[in-house]
Amino acid sequence: MNFLSVLFAFALLFVASDAGHAGEVKIEKGIAYLPNGRVERGDLYLPVSLDAPRPAIVIMHGGGWIGDQRDSDREVNIATNLAGHGYVCFSIDYWLADPEGVKDCCWPQNIHDCKTAVRWLRANAGKYHIDADHIGAIGGSAGGHLAAMLSVAGPECGLDPTGPLSDISARVQCAVDMYGPVDIENWLDRIPALIQSRADAPELYKAFSVLTYVTPDDAPILIIQGTKDHVVAVSQSESLAQKLAQQGVPHHLEIIEGAGHSFDLQPEQRDLRPQVFAFFDQHLRAKRRQ
Repeated sequence: MNFLSVLFAFALLFVASDAGHAGEVKIEKGIAYLPNGRVERGDLYLPVSLDAPRPAIVIMHGGGWIGDQRDSDREVNIATNLAGHGYVCFSIDYWLADPEGVKDCCWPQNIHDCKTAVRWLRANAGKYHIDADHIGAIGGSAGGHLAAMLSVAGPECGLDPTGPLSDISARVQCAVDMYGPVDIENWLDRIPALIQSRADAPELYKAFSVLTYVTPDDAPILIIQGTKDHVVAVSQSESLAQKLAQQGVPHHLEIIEGAGHSFDLQPEQRDLRPQVFAFFDQHLRAKRRQ
């Protein structure tokens, strides 16, 4: 074996070790978690060692609620790292709007799909050794919006889908919102995924805003935002943190100096894995060990 081969092998070993044994992850791709007729699928990332029930995390991709998919680079990075740390991860596709109007508005079908994914994890807890009482959510950009929405929009908000698995809870126990737009009423005048403009449909924009649903009993949220994000301003994340503080919801806002939009758990500015792992461990594992 030549020097470059040895160096490459060492680099692979280091990456696997540094990612929390990310190489020790099994992936089941293309799982149909939605009703018959839906083409969206999910990929399940499983720790190799499932000696006891593990908490689970549902992952939502970004793409402005009109594009992208479950196995994009960011989502693979998030899922592989978290599964390598011992979590069962379910990275999902969900209903996307068509800005040309071929499909209906993305809302509320996209949050219905995310809630169905949470239910699916609980329904399949026995098969995949999932701790059904401890499920979290994470996403970036549009996925961050949906992760935060899962955390704040309980059944009392009227956003739980009527089916499938309607007898199973869609609540999550915590969420990580990575630079998601959350104050939709004070963001863009027109969001393509909502088809209509804010002026033409103010109630729709209010319903699409995470801030609309924040109450004291919401699950903890870790908010991560870069200072050089020119798509979602830092003020969006600050508004969510302020609203959560007013309602007494456990949260933390982590500002990443110099980071732009659409980074994963390993942006060049800082390795976020220790903080994200610690957050999920605190809220999905600590109670389980008591």
